[in-house]
Amino acid sequence: MSSLYSFAAPAQSERAPATPVDLSRVRRPSYGHYLEEFAAGQRFDHPRGLTLTAAFMQEFATVFHEANPLFLSQEHARALGHPRLPASPLLTLNIALSLGVQNDSEKAIAHLGYYDVRFPRAAYEGDTITSSTRVIGKRERGPGQPGIVEVETTGVNQDGEVLVRYRRKILVPCGGAKARPAAAPAAFQAGGDADEEAARLRLPEPGEEAAGGGEGAWFENFAPGDIIAHPNGRTITQEHFAWTYRVGNTHPLHFDRVYSAALSGAMSGEPIVYGGLVLAWVFGLASRDLTEHAVWELGMTEGYHTAPVVAGDTVYALSRVLVKGPEYEAFGAGAVTFQVIGVKNLTADAAIDQHGADLFMKENDKKDRGKPKIAEKVFEIERTALIRRRGAG
Repeated sequence: MSSLYSFAAPAQSERAPATPVDLSRVRRPSYGHYLEEFAAGQRFDHPRGLTLTAAFMQEFATVFHEANPLFLSQEHARALGHPRLPASPLLTLNIALSLGVQNDSEKAIAHLGYYDVRFPRAAYEGDTITSSTRVIGKRERGPGQPGIVEVETTGVNQDGEVLVRYRRKILVPCGGAKARPAAAPAAFQAGGDADEEAARLRLPEPGEEAAGGGEGAWFENFAPGDIIAHPNGRTITQEHFAWTYRVGNTHPLHFDRVYSAALSGAMSGEPIVYGGLVLAWVFGLASRDLTEHAVWELGMTEGYHTAPVVAGDTVYALSRVLVKGPEYEAFGAGAVTFQVIGVKNLTADAAIDQHGADLFMKENDKKDRGKPKIAEKVFEIERTALIRRRGAG
């Protein structure tokens, strides 16, 4: 423990009336980066960390409708070999992404997609999550036009152990005369044996048989081709303003109505619900039917926010089983890959009735196939979870 020092604080008195106002000295801080300011190889060490508390972790799990007792019951978590309750991987992802917004995307027009999301380790109460990002590359689309920046972000705990790693693409505007020269790339090389080893999956060995959970989401319950219309929806209120900042996201699009109303196009008007929260609600709505017996979230591939969500919208989820296997005897579990779809203001059953198989076609592919986009569809992603077999210890 550091030593304490005793000192006299300066006297407090009103100074403003006697201090001249000099408007030539106004500073206007600006966060994020314009397209011209990104260069392949740059690294950003994001400025803040966020320490997990048990209350925060459980509140996130319940607000976002998580049904897996692994993230709700400490006794269940211990039975699966964890020292204490782990944080939902979606909380870890949201924090790592949000901490990077100040550098990566606070000037962004839109977040375009998630790629190759992995969760090598669990985060626990008391862990402090920090993140860093490297710029993989950028695609310019002509003078004055916004371009696409691709980044890879890694979230770690206080010991430098990797908790989450993912790539994403961001639509970023040009700054023109306001842009600064791109910083020189840092000495940072992703890939290679050491980097891959750091991102390898590390899960505790299960102990006794873990009780809890319903009857419909064991490994045996799934078969490729199954489509599940999850019954419950979630009406999102202005709670999303607070949750955006609770996970560390600083983009004003999500909580500043003056800012969002001044925009044009699809993102103008009411503040847009931060996409990581939409992802968490969609997964939560599906969790009773997909992951109530999951040992861990292994990763996600090719995820997109296909339409914005605002306060007052009601979100529903649908899932399709794509692949089963491999199985892992040590965990009494097998991998299952799902396609998960989110829709708004339309129940899952109604979405199937109205749109059928087109719901499960990637929205970005529809133009080439002569198909119209689905206005109610807000999210699509593939995910793989490690799910226990019935009766496995």
